[in-house]
Amino acid sequence: MLTSRPRRSLAAVTLTTALVAAGAPAASATAEPKIKISGGLTQPVFSYTDAIREHVRVQSQVDSDGDGKKDLIRVDIIRPKESASGLKVPVVMQETPYYDEPGVGYEVEHKTYDAIGNVTKFPMWYDNYFVPRGYAFVSVDMIGTRLSEGCPTSYGAPDVLGGKAVVDWLNGRAAAYDDQGAAVKASWTTGRTGMIGHSYEGALGAAVAGTGVQGLATIVNIAGYTSGYENSRINGVLTWFKDAAAWQAERVDKDPAEKCAAVRQKLREDSDDATGNYNAYWHERNYRNGPISKARNIRASVFAVMGMQDRNVVGSQFSEWWAKLPSTVQRKVWVTQYGHLEPFWARREVWVDTLHQWFDHELMGVANDIMRQPRVDVQLGPGRWITQADWPAPTQRVTLRPRQDGSLGRTPSTGSGSYLDIAQTEVAVAADPATANSHRLAFLTPPLKSATRLSGTPSVSLKVTLDKPAANLGVLLVDYGTDTRIDYLENSLTAAQGLTFVGGESCVGQSTAADDGCYLKAGDNTETSGFNVVTRGILDAQNHKSLSRQAPLTPGKSYQITWKMLPQDYEFKAGHRLGLVLAGTNDDFNKDVAGNGSEEDVEPGTGAKVTVDLAGTSISLPLVTGTSIK
Repeated sequence: MLTSRPRRSLAAVTLTTALVAAGAPAASATAEPKIKISGGLTQPVFSYTDAIREHVRVQSQVDSDGDGKKDLIRVDIIRPKESASGLKVPVVMQETPYYDEPGVGYEVEHKTYDAIGNVTKFPMWYDNYFVPRGYAFVSVDMIGTRLSEGCPTSYGAPDVLGGKAVVDWLNGRAAAYDDQGAAVKASWTTGRTGMIGHSYEGALGAAVAGTGVQGLATIVNIAGYTSGYENSRINGVLTWFKDAAAWQAERVDKDPAEKCAAVRQKLREDSDDATGNYNAYWHERNYRNGPISKARNIRASVFAVMGMQDRNVVGSQFSEWWAKLPSTVQRKVWVTQYGHLEPFWARREVWVDTLHQWFDHELMGVANDIMRQPRVDVQLGPGRWITQADWPAPTQRVTLRPRQDGSLGRTPSTGSGSYLDIAQTEVAVAADPATANSHRLAFLTPPLKSATRLSGTPSVSLKVTLDKPAANLGVLLVDYGTDTRIDYLENSLTAAQGLTFVGGESCVGQSTAADDGCYLKAGDNTETSGFNVVTRGILDAQNHKSLSRQAPLTPGKSYQITWKMLPQDYEFKAGHRLGLVLAGTNDDFNKDVAGNGSEEDVEPGTGAKVTVDLAGTSISLPLVTGTSIK
């Protein structure tokens, strides 16, 4: 149950992390400890205050810093005191590189320790809520970060295998040691482990699951990437700043700079910012079908959450991985219109209840109805959620074609149009579609006679001619029509990623003086606007045949270029118009930090003139209800 208490100051809070909660301590378990289940849910019968707090160092099988020794992974543990006298408990595990920098969750929390090195405050709310219900919470410092040995590798094999070693230890297959070097066994656990996390943390869960490790029973992947390539570039276009891999590794590593300097230099060289091509470096970081982690090897059940307006971890990170999961994998997903955030902010009460049911079923074996509920929750707008059996919803493909008069419809047209490839924001490109603009082409359908929903991944096919060997191609699908929508673009101290602080706090679970587990409340951040960019497609034309190599185009020669846009689940309301906007470099995915601290474009645009043959150009949309577009 959620409770409230007076709101804390927002001064030290940024909306770029997550939350926790607290309540009154429950009674301790009896002499014969027993997990209590009522109404299909575990009950808080164990004392959080009296819980055992300890730490170990798990022996990994990697030497990421090249010092000749296998890296030891720091693992902090909190578990019911009854687990020392016969009670076997499952594990909720969070592995993260962020305990030092920048901190964990939207309130950027850090671990605090007592005099002997045990954690007195765990970031997030998982410990406060689940330990009283008979779970252990295991907090893992990712390899090379906080108190773990080694060097972080920006999603590379060592990052993954360090987490796998912890799951192996929990299941008796790896060694661990205390501070004196004595061996420690996880004799208190059933071995059934659930990994949970947001962003990098979610990616680690997906990656460890893709090793096929036994004992990892479920993962909760919240906006976690599944392809390192798509986290830094899309179809050959750099979408994150240059040197991002080395920067990220250095950011989370607070050891002396020289310790991992050679590792970071290799990240810098191997990631190949110069071309944006896919190579062996990126294949190692491919958790869909890479050499370390493969979706087809996943045994764990999957609960995923994806914000379809996420500019950091784009929607294809979820959709491509989801489609590759074995059919035998039990799964559930929330698909939202938010950006890069956790659902604890958006639907706190529903999220806590749903996650509780999920972990009880998957880790405790509780016979509740979570698997009989609809598999998918979809957010169609502010406060508007629907459920369905799977994702994407059943659809029919509808192909729309641009016309010389600026309309968009079913029948093809003749003629052509052109624009110059420059870097522009999506808002600038999509605004005033009826106004002539030398840097874009815009085409609109007639007003829709009925609401039309898109669910899945659109694709676009352009017949283009360039006057230079290279150009970045950008495509936007736009909803034109005044409406109140989630504002996923604002980014401030009080609102970001589609949510805003609403005042007050709510608390989940139990608390101590050191860890109250209470977090600020948030709600939908909305804006009434005349249009909304629904989804987009980005491509370096030189990579239209292969992501692994560039092939400059011959100026004056016509090319048919077809590729997938980013996925979405979105409803166009009756009376609105669908817009197809063709342009060059997408400036929303395009910022680098210069040496003087200012921002500059990592992809400034080529200046190429792109001529589009309308007869050979189309967009294919997966529509749930069909369309009345002529």
